[in-house]
Amino acid sequence: MSSTVRTAALLFLGRAVVRTQALLGDPAARLFGTTPTRDPYPTYESVRSSGALVKSRMGLYLTASHELCDAVLRDPAYGVVPAGDLSPIDSSGYVDGRRLVNPVEESFLVRNPPDHTRLRRLVAPWFTPRGLRAQAATVERVVAEYLDEVGDRPTFDLVGDFAARVPVRVIAELLGVPGADQAAFARWGKALVNALDGVRDLRELRALHEGLREFEAFLDDLVAHRRARPGDDIVSALVAHDDLTREDLVATTELLLVAGFETTVNLIGNAALAVLAHPEVRARLLDDPACAEAVVEETLRLDPPVQYTVRMPFEATHLAGARVPRRTPVVLLLAGANRDPAVFTDPHRFDPDRPDVRAHLAFSSGIHYCLGAGLARMEAAAALRGLFGRYPNLRAAGRIRRRPSRLIRGAAHFPVTTGAPQRRPMAPATT
Repeated sequence: MSSTVRTAALLFLGRAVVRTQALLGDPAARLFGTTPTRDPYPTYESVRSSGALVKSRMGLYLTASHELCDAVLRDPAYGVVPAGDLSPIDSSGYVDGRRLVNPVEESFLVRNPPDHTRLRRLVAPWFTPRGLRAQAATVERVVAEYLDEVGDRPTFDLVGDFAARVPVRVIAELLGVPGADQAAFARWGKALVNALDGVRDLRELRALHEGLREFEAFLDDLVAHRRARPGDDIVSALVAHDDLTREDLVATTELLLVAGFETTVNLIGNAALAVLAHPEVRARLLDDPACAEAVVEETLRLDPPVQYTVRMPFEATHLAGARVPRRTPVVLLLAGANRDPAVFTDPHRFDPDRPDVRAHLAFSSGIHYCLGAGLARMEAAAALRGLFGRYPNLRAAGRIRRRPSRLIRGAAHFPVTTGAPQRRPMAPATT
């Protein structure tokens, strides 16, 4: 049997099993069904109502408990699950006999200590509060430039024309990428993000391999350029580490590019949706640009870009009264935990003024807390100030198309109309 036929057969069998289990009411099968639901939050509430920890017939556990999610994320007895453990499909691609590097499967995102610690430490200095302060002016400038390009157009795509362009430009400048191709980055990001849910068909598998091939060729050229002309950027710093393997260098750089793009573009889109849905929040944002930070935090809590993560115990353990065998996946429903009524009062209401607005788990917790959380917050707040300061009468102008993903939640296409009159851009908030 050829590898293509075998892969197609495994994909078909996997879809059939999930559909059957979903019909039988299995919570994991309902969550990870072949067609992502437009509104996953009722499913998370169903898991919560079934108990702190819910066992699936598909060989894993789920929880929407804030307390349990936070405890597992901080517990060194649990680690990330290698991507190959979650799917029988070998998603590796090859070019001239060389295996393509996949950042989702080989970067520090899916490594446990000591490899995780070693690789994350190499890039952490650029994402400290001091490092981020150096990026504040760049972020404000990029937001203003792209809004200037939109200009007086009566309608535009908030994602394609604005939200997707800001983070690509910012992370590209941080990494020292000359002349970032926004369209190419979006294409590579889409292929990788779609595969995060597990490859569903051969078309997605081919798109993943093509995206990885293009991405890796781009990075090989970038690394060569930075070896010859080093600068004050992340890639130059990584290249200077002679003990770093090519695979680690490529995987780390790819991860930062994709994560810096995908998380923030969806955060900006989700925050804009929240503002449009709450006129009182819009009015306050226009009067007080500094409240953009609180709006971003409440968006992260109520409608986060990353919906869940997975951990496994290195050894058999007990969790919430249940025995969890060694290396058994535990799905931590972060978006569900962020609506846990045991922690958040009136958890389904959008309230930027809630006193515990930063108690969410949108950026995970523990050693895998999102390295770029501060940058994503900064970009999203600047985007909201710039967008609604420039277009105070902004409103949706058509059907919003969601991304076809269970893990990443956000809009793929978000048509808006600017209305009239326009105002002068808001000044950056000061602290």
